[in-house]
Amino acid sequence: MAFDGITIANIAQELNQTIVGGKINKIAQPENDELMITIKNNRTVYRLLLSASASLPLIYLTDNNKPGPMTAPNFCMLLRKHIGSARILSVTQPGLERILIFELEHLNELGDICRKKLIVEIMGKHSNLIFCQEDNTILDSIKHISANMSSVREVLPGRTWFIPHTQDKKDPLTITEEEFFDFVCTKPMAAAKAIYTSLTGFSPLMAEEVCCRAGIDGGFAVNALEKNAKLHLFRTFSYLIEDIKNGAFTPNIVYQGDEPKEFSALKLTQYQDLREETYDSISGVLETYYAMKNRITRIRQKSSDLRRVVNTALERNVKKYDLQQKQLKDTDKREKYRIYGELLNTYGYSCQPGDTSLKAVNYYNGEEITIPLDGTLSAGENAKKYFDRYGKLKRTREALEELLVETKEEIDHLESISTALDIALDEADLVQLKEELIEYGYIRRKGPTGKKQKITSHPFHYRSSEGFDIYVGKNNFQNEELSFKFASGNDWWFHAKGQPGSHVIVKTNGKELPDSVYEEAAALAAYYSKGRQAPKVEIDYTLKKNLRKPNGSKPGFVVYYTNYSMMAEPNIRNLQEVQD
Repeated sequence: MAFDGITIANIAQELNQTIVGGKINKIAQPENDELMITIKNNRTVYRLLLSASASLPLIYLTDNNKPGPMTAPNFCMLLRKHIGSARILSVTQPGLERILIFELEHLNELGDICRKKLIVEIMGKHSNLIFCQEDNTILDSIKHISANMSSVREVLPGRTWFIPHTQDKKDPLTITEEEFFDFVCTKPMAAAKAIYTSLTGFSPLMAEEVCCRAGIDGGFAVNALEKNAKLHLFRTFSYLIEDIKNGAFTPNIVYQGDEPKEFSALKLTQYQDLREETYDSISGVLETYYAMKNRITRIRQKSSDLRRVVNTALERNVKKYDLQQKQLKDTDKREKYRIYGELLNTYGYSCQPGDTSLKAVNYYNGEEITIPLDGTLSAGENAKKYFDRYGKLKRTREALEELLVETKEEIDHLESISTALDIALDEADLVQLKEELIEYGYIRRKGPTGKKQKITSHPFHYRSSEGFDIYVGKNNFQNEELSFKFASGNDWWFHAKGQPGSHVIVKTNGKELPDSVYEEAAALAAYYSKGRQAPKVEIDYTLKKNLRKPNGSKPGFVVYYTNYSMMAEPNIRNLQEVQD
């Protein structure tokens, strides 16, 4: 779990710098296991999200509000009663535990000053939000845990809250060199695993980071390391701990392509080949990371049915194409049968009844060949038999050549839809792709016959560094419209060579394009293509007036005979998308 004790330490630092000393203004419970607390401090309003979700527990500051239900749940009502206007005295983290303790001061019904604690436990499926007296007596929790549910600890009103020590781990903030050697370095397991199973608050990611910084393979057995290597591992670990103690955090997200791969409160050196983006706050990292992850996950879930349809049809057509190619290859022998027939007509006079073969000189190349014969037939009848075989194979080949073209077009069309599914960012993009699949018979339309869903998806719109507008189709219908309805004759058209991808149109408005615009448009064509994971993609580009659309072809299919080519890196980080 990347949301480890080190991330919590960074959050604690951020909250101490922002909300400590502030006053709670509002408490809402948008979900059964989630709180949204609004705090005013130094004339600034902060929104703190606390989630005890079993699948995604979170703590971070956000600018986005999540309103609660009309009738507040009991836990929310209790918090409002006691700490609805409380002052936040401190935010502390015990050791490197995945726990934050909010110490709150408020006035009771008699006007006396009282203190309470709101404890946030980020422990995977065991996450919880617990409201306690100052002496750790539990007043209530967002999740009630009885003895029947846990033999380790009850979380119920009246019980005493304590940190459950379910695993024998050391505190990394206080561990000594001798303890590290004895407790971590003697274990017969991988070095990274020994670190995260021995020390509180360390995730596998950060354990690997310690090994990477120490120049040690995280998968190598730690007990097999030489003494100097163990010492170097401890010192590297100590430097990292010093950064945590000193609050020297570097919140960041590591991206693989445009998809977030990992986040961390400390710089990750183990991903040197991937793009890293640093942030001013860990809250910004968490909100961005999980929003992007959720969006990607959600669109993949929403598109799963369409992907299944496309992949099934694609597999079927690829198998059909392979079979047709094999059948086409079998027709190569047709010329042999024609020559047999011609030679039998020429030399058949020398055949005797019952002969099963005839040796003759092939007058096309001067070589002697042996022609198999059916002994029950005459030479003329054998010749007719070979001509019939030749005619059948010739007709088969002609039919197969047409079928191969149709099947290849079908495969190209399906691959273009598959690429468009990879490009899709929201449900509106999927609606247009579904319409295309319906129109070409891959999906049956449900509901009233002929009634189409409303199309709200539009092409991407970018603006180049020189101020030129660049448009990118998200699917075949948009590609078709951009290339043949939207673009004018002297606009430039870009597309990945020989593979599915978006049509990219640069509006010139009658001006000459600077070289940088060609490069930026090519980068977009590379990025929005099947080759977006490749280091470089070959891009064809030409004026729109050079494009032609064959009659009866699938949407987005074009031909051109005059073009230029260039290699482009699928990198669009420096391009500005325009929100129309």
